[in-house]
Amino acid sequence: MLPSTTATPRPHVVSRGVRIGYGVGSFCTASFTAIPGLLLLFYLTNVLAVPAWLAGVVVFAPKAWDLALNPLVGRWSDRTVSRWGPRRPWLLAGAAVLPLAFALTFIGPPLKGTSAALFVGLFFLIAATGYALYEVPYKAMPAEMTDDYHERTALLQWRMIFIAIAVALSGIVAPAIADGTLAGYRLMGLIFAVILLAAMLGSFFGTRRAPLTGSTQSEGTLREQIAAARASKPFLWLLGLSSAQTLGAGVMLAGAPYFAAYTLGDPEATSLLFAALVGPMLFTMPLWVWLARKLDKRGAMILAGSLFSGGALTAGLTPFTGAWLAYSAIFVVGLGYAGLQLLQFSMLADVIAHDSAVSGQRRGGVFTGLWTAVESAVSAFGALVVGGTLAAGGFISSDPENPVTQPGSALDAVVLAETVIPAIIIFSGVLMTLKYRLTAAHLDEATAAPRPA
Repeated sequence: MLPSTTATPRPHVVSRGVRIGYGVGSFCTASFTAIPGLLLLFYLTNVLAVPAWLAGVVVFAPKAWDLALNPLVGRWSDRTVSRWGPRRPWLLAGAAVLPLAFALTFIGPPLKGTSAALFVGLFFLIAATGYALYEVPYKAMPAEMTDDYHERTALLQWRMIFIAIAVALSGIVAPAIADGTLAGYRLMGLIFAVILLAAMLGSFFGTRRAPLTGSTQSEGTLREQIAAARASKPFLWLLGLSSAQTLGAGVMLAGAPYFAAYTLGDPEATSLLFAALVGPMLFTMPLWVWLARKLDKRGAMILAGSLFSGGALTAGLTPFTGAWLAYSAIFVVGLGYAGLQLLQFSMLADVIAHDSAVSGQRRGGVFTGLWTAVESAVSAFGALVVGGTLAAGGFISSDPENPVTQPGSALDAVVLAETVIPAIIIFSGVLMTLKYRLTAAHLDEATAAPRPA
């Protein structure tokens, strides 16, 4: 058993400098989620001529690797003892791997079809590994910075501001740079690799004065700690409802370029759709913080999921009404998406704090490792869903030099993948949220109880 980490006294308020320093790391997390989720499937099918079903597998398989890797990374970070704390050394490890591998994923090899799929899949696998080294410890940090239920939401509010900016860059600027061409994708990959590196290093240096609450220590084997996470009902319910949210968003992300190109008739509309999606994140964070206090986080989460699901379903009427409805409906989706993004991570920090209070052990890395593994796999599974839906609809893959005309069944599949499927998935998350029970009162009760010897 490793010696426990000496902690500072339990503060309730995290300084603004640390909040900003932590939040800047979200440029990495949001960019690596949004860009492959939005552009990688389209890049494979419409630039490298990879069949839709195989492209879906390429996007999904490296993230499935996270199911095995992430819990290990979480365990390693739980057991790390260093002058930089248990989490921050791993931020540097991720920075050494992810940016370069990300650039090579979009380097545009002189290959087509299956060989191109293997090339992209290899470097996307390496990039996913670097992301795991960074993201798992990064997500464990808020639960260790403060022991206050609502302060975690305020802390993560700053994170969400940076996520909104990063998603805007990823969803608006990245497609504009890529521009559907091989050279464009290469340039986009290089530019965002630099952004990833800057964000990762920024979070490492920006959290050097972050407080470490509690005096817990990591104990037990990895299997025992995973078993403890599985025994946590709040964690399992939160993981379930978050997985539904992540899958719904992943399906919508992967389907957006196809929806823009084939339903709206304008490939450049991908950027406008993303502007409608992320715009609410830039100004509604204070509103969601207020709603979390007013309705508790569970009530606010139900409202956010309902907005997302209703907006996505409404967007399905676009072929009959025109583009104006698509942008209006996606704006409503964006209102819900902003709340979901803020609340699920605030609730994860609550779950970690609850487990620490009940068990007296530091297991946040294992919790976030499992969370991030499932999140990554589920998000990438969204591309597999879209790829499978398109393949079932008879979608024809191509490259810019050889454009094709899609059959009507493929056009119907595009609308289904972008609207109805994510709406149903998100609504299932709303139903699961009704079963979530870790409110502020329950957490206070657990924190006040004597810890096990």
